[in-house]
Amino acid sequence: LAAWSAPALHIKARDRFIGWNEEQRRTRLPLLVNNSRLLVLPPCRCPNLISRFMKLMLARLPQDWEQSWGHRVALAETFVDPHLYQGTAYKASGWNRLGQTAGWKRSAEDFYQKHERPKQIWVRELVPEACHKLCAQSLPAEWKKLEQEAAPRCTAKAPQMRSLVEHLRAQVPEFRSKEALAYPLAGFLALIALAMFSGVRRGPQDLAEYAASLSQGQLRALGFRTKRGTGRIRCPGESTFKRLLPRIDAAALEGALLLWQEQVLGPSEDPLVIVDGKTLRHAHVELVSAVNGSGRWLGTVAVKETSNEIPAARELLLKVPLTNKTTLADALHTQIETAQQILFEGGGDYALTVKENQKELVQTLATLLTPGKFSPSGHDADPRADAGTQSEPAGNPGAGMPRGDARTSEFSWSATDCTVAAAGAT
Repeated sequence: LAAWSAPALHIKARDRFIGWNEEQRRTRLPLLVNNSRLLVLPPCRCPNLISRFMKLMLARLPQDWEQSWGHRVALAETFVDPHLYQGTAYKASGWNRLGQTAGWKRSAEDFYQKHERPKQIWVRELVPEACHKLCAQSLPAEWKKLEQEAAPRCTAKAPQMRSLVEHLRAQVPEFRSKEALAYPLAGFLALIALAMFSGVRRGPQDLAEYAASLSQGQLRALGFRTKRGTGRIRCPGESTFKRLLPRIDAAALEGALLLWQEQVLGPSEDPLVIVDGKTLRHAHVELVSAVNGSGRWLGTVAVKETSNEIPAARELLLKVPLTNKTTLADALHTQIETAQQILFEGGGDYALTVKENQKELVQTLATLLTPGKFSPSGHDADPRADAGTQSEPAGNPGAGMPRGDARTSEFSWSATDCTVAAAGAT
């Protein structure tokens, strides 16, 4: 008889054997399986029975696990108590002994207890090169979905969390009575920021699940208070997020996060400002945000219910430094007022997309960029040619003055999609 279960969370010898890092261990651990029980009934005493049984069982284990849990497993582990057994069955079946455990057992959610009976650690790969695949930068296609479904976890250390809490406390004022606060605003906002960094994207329910995954030390670093009668620090639930999120001063929070970002990453010299609007899924709220070429966030403005992205983008550009930078945006923002704001008020340049529905502008660009005669230049010209006409050397049609061809010009355009890069006022 054999029983299989989920693997142990932390085993130093096993993790060294696989070679993965902490984040890979957290998201890929379900690809491991633990042989929690192996029993040969007393009447069965046939030679080589256990090795034959082990071979047949391990051959079908990945497929059986997939039928039950939706994915295959790559590596098996088990523990053997040396006071009772020597692990002969595993050794004869090709398992590798990695050493012994440290002799601890889990006694509560966040606590372990020393039991002074270390176990032998045995592992075996169930697929070829399982360890190499488990520690690779990218998993094989059949395993990627499992990694993507891993629940977000906070990897920040307590000192880092306390630093963010102190920064938010100094920048965003508390609007509630301090005496009755189980969750101070600074810690609450730091928790939301950490959740976003960890990949939480939806709303109060996911935020509450993320908060419940934090350890007692992490909750203490956020400044949350202890629940009476239990001595444990509590975490905010879904109703708390629903109640507090609409009341937060968005402008103060944005300023605090931008300042903290600059303190952590340092000043940015990136010359790009990229503006784009997105509708938040499940929230029916449209936001216009600005980032630089490396992806650093520069600010966000919410689109009003009776408006669209265009005025929101202009409001956003008033807050973002544009001097000596190039602003990129899609065709919706190819507006005279927007371009003038970037150029004359912001002191920057722009590259805006032009599409077919802007017929007059497309026609103007087509006229400006149509190849035609140029005035004489410093290039050698044929004196017998007509005035304003320049000869080209045989075999080199691109010589001489530049043409308006989109393939060679800095300004590119087509009948359906043109991009105009304005280098400044002329």
